[in-house]
Amino acid sequence: MINDGPVLVVTMIDDPTADLVINELHDRGTPVVRLDSGDFPATLSVAATITEEGISGTLVTSTRAADLSRVRSLYYRRPSGFAFPHLNEQDARFAVTQARYGLGGVLASLPGCLYVNHPHRIGDAEFKPSGLVAAAQCGFKVPNTMVTSDPEAAKRFVKDHGPAIYKPLSTPLYRVDGASCTVEVGEVTADQLDGQVAGTAHLFQSRVDKVADVRVTVIGDRIFPVRIDSGLLDWRTDYGKLSYRVVKPPDGIEAALRRYLAYFGLVFGAFDFALDRHGAWWFLECNPSGQWAWLEPPTGLPMVSAMADLLERHPR
Repeated sequence: MINDGPVLVVTMIDDPTADLVINELHDRGTPVVRLDSGDFPATLSVAATITEEGISGTLVTSTRAADLSRVRSLYYRRPSGFAFPHLNEQDARFAVTQARYGLGGVLASLPGCLYVNHPHRIGDAEFKPSGLVAAAQCGFKVPNTMVTSDPEAAKRFVKDHGPAIYKPLSTPLYRVDGASCTVEVGEVTADQLDGQVAGTAHLFQSRVDKVADVRVTVIGDRIFPVRIDSGLLDWRTDYGKLSYRVVKPPDGIEAALRRYLAYFGLVFGAFDFALDRHGAWWFLECNPSGQWAWLEPPTGLPMVSAMADLLERHPR
């Protein structure tokens, strides 16, 4: 029996990728309910009952309502997070916790729902050390890597495995002169490392002598590999210098992609590889909520359509 219930899209207001997917679903006549956790409880409400069959009840936004027992799929993108600015600090902290484990727990427990991806599985996969361990076990080539808060251990690693790079373990935004920016990946030498390394955890990695990068977007059973030429250590720092072309993965890569996604229980992943001069693909990371739609116009790959197919759950 085909589930003709709605697709839930959980994301912030400003999300061009979600906009493209929602427009595609609307054009197909597929019902969509878009919501952001930041809308709760002002313009988003939930009334859920726990039964032997699972969750039942309704979720209501300012323009839509969804029967929680009939949700077809849930596309979890980048919600803004719960906020209660009208409450004092202690009450707001309590309210955020209740919302997270209440509404969040309901959305994570929908019966028969396809999650792209499940928020709990996203959380697991966002830990870089876990991802690198999984990648090695799944058959990818992984650069020498150290996670440490020990300055001397960091220096030894850089000397033994250099040239080396530093990359953040997560990507929090910094504000510099009032502007938001991210911490860039950068090359590092042993003499640059001092006692400040002891202040928190850091990730150091051998720098791959690469000729290009490869972004592989996996959407359900479809794989979209794109070579990115830039001449940059981190191509994300200047999109204006990028050029793209569709490539074919080497033998073994597709099977390893499948093993990696199965390891974390994912159906979508944005994989990044460094391509060396010998043609080897070196695993750098997999983002379970990564961006991908900007690659469709320069390559012609039908990625938006593939995501809509997956969320509809009856491929065309």
